[in-house]
Formats: sequence, C-alpha cells, structure tokens
Amino acid sequence: MTESAEETAGPAGVPGPEDEPAPEGGYPAARLRLLQDPAPTGPDRRAALARLTDDWLAGLLTRYATAAGLSGTALVAVGGYGRGELSPRSDLDLVLLHDGRGDPRALAALADHLWYPVWDLGLALDHSVRTVAEARKAARDDLKVQLGLLDARHLAGDPELSAGLRTAAYADWRASAPRRLPELHTLCQERAERQGELQYLLEPDLKEARGGLRDATALRAVAASWLADAPRGGLEAARARLLDTRDALHLATGRVTDRLSLQEQDQVAEALGLPTADALLRQVYESARTISYAADVTWREVGRVLRARSVRPVLRGLLTRRATGTAGPAGGERSPLADGVVELDGEAVLARTARPERDPVLVLRAAAAAAQAGLPLATHAIRRCATAHTARPLPVPWPAEAREQLVTLLGAGPYTVPVWEALEAEGIVTALLPEWERVRCRPQRNPVHTWTVDRHLVETAVRAAALTRRVHRPDLLLTAALLHDIGKGRPGDHSVAGADIARDLAARLGFGARDTDVIATLVRHHLLLVETATRRDLDDPETVGAVADAVGGTGTLELLHALTEADALATGPAAWSAWRAGLVADLVKRVAARLAGEPEPEARAAGPTAEQERLAIEAGRTGGPVLALHTRAEASSGSGSGPAGAGRGPAGDGAPAQEPVGVELVMAVPDRPGVLPAAAGVLALHRLTVRAADLLFLDPLGAGPVLLLSWRVAAEYGSLPEAGRLRADLVRALDGSLDVPARLAERERAYARRSRAVLAPPPRVTVATGSSRTATVIEVRAQDAHGLLHRIGRALETAGVMVRSAHISTLGANAVDTVYVTGTDGEPLTEAAAREAASTVQSALQ
Repeated sequence: MTESAEETAGPAGVPGPEDEPAPEGGYPAARLRLLQDPAPTGPDRRAALARLTDDWLAGLLTRYATAAGLSGTALVAVGGYGRGELSPRSDLDLVLLHDGRGDPRALAALADHLWYPVWDLGLALDHSVRTVAEARKAARDDLKVQLGLLDARHLAGDPELSAGLRTAAYADWRASAPRRLPELHTLCQERAERQGELQYLLEPDLKEARGGLRDATALRAVAASWLADAPRGGLEAARARLLDTRDALHLATGRVTDRLSLQEQDQVAEALGLPTADALLRQVYESARTISYAADVTWREVGRVLRARSVRPVLRGLLTRRATGTAGPAGGERSPLADGVVELDGEAVLARTARPERDPVLVLRAAAAAAQAGLPLATHAIRRCATAHTARPLPVPWPAEAREQLVTLLGAGPYTVPVWEALEAEGIVTALLPEWERVRCRPQRNPVHTWTVDRHLVETAVRAAALTRRVHRPDLLLTAALLHDIGKGRPGDHSVAGADIARDLAARLGFGARDTDVIATLVRHHLLLVETATRRDLDDPETVGAVADAVGGTGTLELLHALTEADALATGPAAWSAWRAGLVADLVKRVAARLAGEPEPEARAAGPTAEQERLAIEAGRTGGPVLALHTRAEASSGSGSGPAGAGRGPAGDGAPAQEPVGVELVMAVPDRPGVLPAAAGVLALHRLTVRAADLLFLDPLGAGPVLLLSWRVAAEYGSLPEAGRLRADLVRALDGSLDVPARLAERERAYARRSRAVLAPPPRVTVATGSSRTATVIEVRAQDAHGLLHRIGRALETAGVMVRSAHISTLGANAVDTVYVTGTDGEPLTEAAAREAASTVQSALQ
C-alpha cells in the first residue's frame, strides 16, 4: 500500500454519481471464477488476478477519460498491486496522475468513475489524485508513501506520466536513502516490538510480525537504494511461501486478514497441500527465519556503509594514521580474536591467512570467538566455511578442539543466539549435527513454550551458561542443555527417544563413555525433578528413592538440578517460580542425602500440631467448620522467573503482574460425605489456586472424627478472601444451599463467552504404580479450569476412597493433579479398585 494520509479506503456500496453505470459485469464473474479455480499456483493466481484487474481498471479510465475529453492523465498501481501481487482480499493501491492542466471538475468526475466501481464490488481501496510533483512531495513527507512509489506500475493513460513518476521516485529515494534508511530501520524495529517474531508465534501476523511480508518489502527498498543488498539465497522463495499462505488464509476465511489464527490453520494447511497444521507452521517459520536473517545481515551492512560515508576518506585516513602510527591495512583495522579469526568493522571475519578447506574446526572456532566477543559472524565467513565443510567435514569422533569450541560457543550466554542463528541459516548446524533437522523450526503448541523446539534448546544453553559456576562439569551441562529435547518430533516419549539420540551424538562429538552415559541420563530425566517435586509426596521414602535410583550419583544430580532450572527458565514465565524452585531444591537435598548414604530424615509426625488440635476441638464442639489462614508473600526466585504457580483459571486469563500471595489455609470440619469436593469448590469460587492439600482425621472429643484439611493456596488475582466469607460459603456448600457445581458451570460459561473456544485434548487419568508403599497414586492430566479439583474430589467420593494428600501442578492451560488415596481401611487400593477409581474420575471429567 501507499498508505497515503489522503483519502483512505471508502465503504463498500457507497452510491456513485447519478450517471455511474453498474460495475462491469464481466470483471466480478471472471474474478470469482479465478478465485474458485484450484488449478493456479499462488504466484500464478496473484499475477492473473492483477492482470484481470489491470484490464478492468484500464478500461474504466480509457472509457471515461475519452468521454470527458481529458488528456494528460495516467492510472498507476503502487505497493503490492504495483508489484503485480494481488491476494484474494488485497486492497487496490492506486494513484490517478495528471499533468495539472485539466479541468479540476472533470478530473474529480473521472476519479469518481474509477473509485466507485471498486467500492461497489466491496474491494478496499487506497487512492489519491496527484501530479508528479505532488506525489514526490507526499513521498518526502511520508516514508510509507515513498516506499509505495518504488513499486509504481503503469496501468492506463499517458505512459510518460507514469514513467516520469517512477524515475523521479527512484532518484528521490536514492538521494535521500542515507537519511531515510535509518528511519525505515526504526519503523521495522518498532513494528517487531509490537507484533513479535513471526518465527515463534502460534498465531502469527504474516505481514506485520518480524520476518513477515513487511520486512521483505523493506529489504526490496534497501536494495533499490543501491547502498546495500540482502542475502538472496532463498529470500524470494520465502516471501512467495508467505504470500501463498496469506492467499490460502483469505480464501479460507473469506475476509481481509493477515493473522494465521489457530482455528484456520488446519484449513489453510489443507489448501496448501500440507499434511498438518504443524507442517504449515514449520513452513511459515522457515520462511520468516530466512527473511529475518536477511534483514539482520542487510541492516548491519546498511549501518556499516552509513558509518563509512559519515567520515570523509581523507579524514578517516588521518585518524587511522594518528591512532596506529601506520597507514593501516587496506579495508580497515583488523583485531585478532582467535586462530584464523579477526574483528573487522564490527564483525568476526576470517583472517587473510585462514584456510577453512584445511581447517575443519575453523567454523566452530570462528563462531565461538564471535559469541565470546559479542560480535556477529560475517556471512561471507560462514559461507566460506560451509563450502569447505562440504569438501572436508569434521572427522568422527570430533577432535577435542572441535568439542571444546562447541562448548565455548554454547557458554557465551545471550551472544550465542545470533551466532547460532547465522550458522543455522547457512546450513552449518545441520551439517555438523544432522539430528537438528527434525527439531528445526518445529512448533510447540503448548502456550507455556515461548520458542520453537530448536530455539528453546539454544535458549536452555543460554540459561545454563549462567549456572555453570554451580556444577563441576559445565561442558556436560551445556551439551545436555542443547540436546535435552532433541527427541521431540519422534514417536513415543521424547525423553526416551532423546536419550538414545544424545548418546550417539555425544559419542560422535568425542565424549568418553562415562560422560556419554551422563549426558544420556540428563536427557532421559530432564523432567524428573520438577515433575516429582510438584506431583509427588516428598515425605514418602519411595519418592526420594525412585529419583536416587534414576540419577545414580551426586554429580549427575548436581547437573540435573541446573538443567532443570535452565530448561524451565527457557520455556517461559509460567514454567518456573520461587515455589517450584523451592520444591525442586528440597527434593534435590533429600536425594543427595540418600545418595550420600546419610540417614533418612525423620518422617513428618502423623499427629496434629497444636493449632490443628485447637481447630479440631472447636469444630467438634460447635459442629461446624472452623478456618484459619496464614498469609505470606512469595519470595522471588532471583532468576528472572515469572509468577509463582499458575492459576486455576481458564487459559488466556493472563498471569498477575506481581508474585501471588501464598496462604496456608487449615479447615477443620466434622467428618461427613462430600467435605473434600465442597471445600475445593468453595476455594475455586473464590479464585484461589490450590497448590497442595493434606488431610488428617482426628477425634479430639471422642464424639466423632473431625477432618482436617491443610491447603496451600494462592490468590489468582486481587486481594485474598476473608476467612469469614470462606467459612460462610463452606457452610452453605455442606448444607446444600450453595450449589457449587452450578455456580462453577455458570462461571465456565461466562469465561467461554469472553474467550475463543480452545480444542483441548481429552483428560487422562492413570494409576502411577510403584510410586508409594503407603497409598495409591492417581494422576490426572486435564485442561486447566475452575473447579477441576472439585470435580476430582466428587468423583473420588463416589468411588468410595479416602484422599490422603493432593499435589497440584499447572503449566499454562495444562493441569497435572496427583492424588494419594487409600481405602477406608487406610491401606493402598487393590489393583482392581485403583483402576475403578481412576475410571470414575475419568468419566467425571469427560
């Protein structure tokens, strides 16, 4: 689009002049046939639609200009239409040029005869009426108008007018480029901050996000300035794939949109002949990555050129001689970084004496040196190394220097990311690590994950680099961080598949047999600590013993602890918190003691605390529930993590801005059926997130058992509810005057009206055999929702089992609730009874 400030698109159906005939009958029908024809490819359809529209508009101009006796006019397409790329719902960007000598009223009438037929067809229109001089002035005042004129294309009328505009537009652009290119770069950066990076978004904007069609257009403008040019490899194909995707999106939705929403992805994938929506996203991500990389290289070159032009050559030579006492080498000052690698003009480049064809380690040495120095790795250096690697790859196993340089690259922290992306864009990563191809640009549909699989692996290495002082073998930590999810995209458990891949890969990298075993163990169990800490009873000796058996040694435990934190921090804000960090640290401490042969810590006393006894006595005396709340603020994890714990609200509520307030809530209730689900339902109604729950039976007065429920909860948002309100609602829930299921269902319907429907996988309820000797462990995986624990509790009451404790884990929209249950005799359930209880819960959650 020209994005002119004048006269933006008018509404469809606006009545035209009285003498305006109905829109041409042939064009709408021909346009519809073209859009419904499945035969043309994306580029062919866009070009055919542009030609069809050209002929229609040219006919309009010729007919009415001739009838009015007007000369000295021309109709010019600009922007995307000027490039001959019309998507099914693209707007038309048009300029009616005139020489300034015609009758203004006749000219206005001609414009009406052009614009109204477009509006009558319901097409969006960006239009202006200008002389060449006025168009040039508008371009000087508005960068977006100037960019649109670079694609000016003659449609009808006086071709000399159109040619004059195009020639002037290019001359003006090249003259003003040193001033306007920084402005264009700023616009691109601001847009990226607003829209995010296309290559990582689950619902990307194909046009506005970084790496999208806007950036591709900006690169064309840079090339037209003659100051710099983008890397051409794959760039045009990437842009065409994004255009094809947008075309399919327009046809699927029937509306003007550039956002590839989740609900449209399956249909768009099918239209493009792709097997799945994941295949579609991966193709989009690959295209965006190509454009983003080209933009990075191009803008870096623009900056270098503009810096060089800002100082006159003579003055630049004088400054060099004064600083060094020499005339300086041709091409700028070179500073050594590593063997065969130097810094030149703010980039890491190969030294003149470097011979990558004789030094297969050079590419890793250059990458490590660049990342350590915080410099980009020059594109021409990577390409020379890529060509040499094809002719002479690294030997297998890798020499020690190659492995050390890889570890150095991974340990450079945030500077690792741009260097790794440059290597990946030029095919070096998959040449060195062929297993990388399967995870490259692979989407992760869990909204907890910020990144694609490959970028998540690199981000985990970045996070691990900050933790290397905590471990004795940083090289093993960094390598495991890079490989921990390498099994994703393969059948079965990605941790199991990944361990086998990591074992083979570590051996190929030159690690010894013992180190290879450690790396494979870290990959196999990279989720073990956080899942155990948040879903199992840490006071159960079986829990600690199972982790100790899996880890095998204190050295591996130390590495696994650091990898767990790095992995969670690299996942996203919802994956790590002070609460999770504390649980994991507690588990690690217990497992370390077990591995060191220290005596088992004393089991938690089964008896009640003094406060619990007091509450139980009061509940037994009054015959009603008694509550006590102890508030404490969550401590920050100190590692930049997000809020502690995830809410029991529906997906999309958003995390609170501050750490939620933790609450120890104790309820003492005379035992009766339905206490647990009623209590859980009341907490859900008051928007309290349940993190853990423990149950204990007392009979302090000898008049009947009192159930003590110790909850660990947090407020989802807002202030904490008053204890009096909680108690009043619990009383009502127990006597039946508060219909908890109905109230929760009403809230779910309200949330459903305010948010888009999410197609969630069905819940899964399993019995975790062998997890405890004293209870049966039932694990529930389901879509997070208000009242989930309430429904689980009702189902367990129906199954006739006793709940001993519950452990809650929520990541984004996914909940994993683990419940320790026994029979009425206090013993673990039989195998048949456990299966029946799990089936009851499963049915209740369907």
